[in-house]
Amino acid sequence: MAKTEYRIYVIELSKKVFTENRRFREANPQFNGVLECVYVGMTSKTPKERFEQHKTGYRNKKGHNLSSNIVKKYGSYLRPSLYNHIKPLTTRAAALKMEEILALELRRKRYAVWFN
Repeated sequence: MAKTEYRIYVIELSKKVFTENRRFREANPQFNGVLECVYVGMTSKTPKERFEQHKTGYRNKKGHNLSSNIVKKYGSYLRPSLYNHIKPLTTRAAALKMEEILALELRRKRYAVWFN
């Protein structure tokens, strides 16, 4: 069986998320409105497949909603230039850590970022 690979991805969000979502705004006090609002995630699918799952409100076989409400409502498109430099990871734990590292790095650069 092929080993699962995890990929990090970034989705640009509409800037309306900053004005309409209090939790998003509170998570990003460094945001100055110049750069974009983004969502950082990790997936065992392709980033494109995962983006589609978010936008369609995908539920797994057990009925659990696997889409982020923020991406479903505000997601615009993938931003490969922000994640293509990250190679696929071999463990879920490593992918979760890399997701956090990238999200915090983008926040330091003054993006408004949401991640889990």
